[in-house]
Amino acid sequence: MDIMQKYEKLKEEIGKMKKVVVAFSGGVDSTFLLRVCKDTLGIQNVIAVTITSRIRFQEDLENSKLLAKEMGVRHLEIEMDELKDERFTKNDELRCYYCKLGLLSKIKEIAKFNKVNYILDGTNYDDVRTDYRPGIRALEELGISSPLKDYKFTKEEIRELSKKLKLKTWNRPPLGCCIATRFRYDLEINKERLEKLRKIENYLRSLELTLDRARYHDEHTIRIEVLPQEMDVIMRNREQIVKMVKSLGFKYVSLDLQGYRTGSMNEVLK
Repeated sequence: MDIMQKYEKLKEEIGKMKKVVVAFSGGVDSTFLLRVCKDTLGIQNVIAVTITSRIRFQEDLENSKLLAKEMGVRHLEIEMDELKDERFTKNDELRCYYCKLGLLSKIKEIAKFNKVNYILDGTNYDDVRTDYRPGIRALEELGISSPLKDYKFTKEEIRELSKKLKLKTWNRPPLGCCIATRFRYDLEINKERLEKLRKIENYLRSLELTLDRARYHDEHTIRIEVLPQEMDVIMRNREQIVKMVKSLGFKYVSLDLQGYRTGSMNEVLK
């Protein structure tokens, strides 16, 4: 199927659902999915749900609220504290599964309360064929639908259709919404470490980089990832970055010469 055939099939499938709850982060994929649901079912039959917690950025929450408001869709926020779950904080390779299981269970409660039978999330085809995503297992166990994945929509296709729909997210970089993905596996995630990473990434964001990540390898080492063409921004601000990171107790501040890539912490997994 070409992109427009898949788009029509997607609308046809969503139309059968009558009423849906969408797990909404405000990123490229979930924004596109929410818009298709709204256009197909009408605003009265769509609920967007966003998770707020320590492992997410306030800026991303505000962005999701604005997007939902512009679409006229009912938007609910759920507060979570992942740090109460020891399975999450021990940070093994199933961390994402436990996190998804918790947040999607809460979204499922909202759907049940509102008498909605279908919950959709924005996982796309590239997510499952190019990266390690244990959270997919939670989606399957809880009966959450991922129509963008099922109809094999790639990120590029979603951006193309988003542009046609005049969505402001069409060319937006990937969200940095989950800070937990910055941690080396088996390094315990706690409040203090999360706040250190939040401060570093907020500082990097102030440099107006297209993409940036601070990877927490141990108590001494932070590895920074940016796009190769923006490494000069880091070098121009090198002294200030080193000073700020070391003020948080780290000894080593490195710049990854390979540059930003999604899921780089998964590269050590078999």
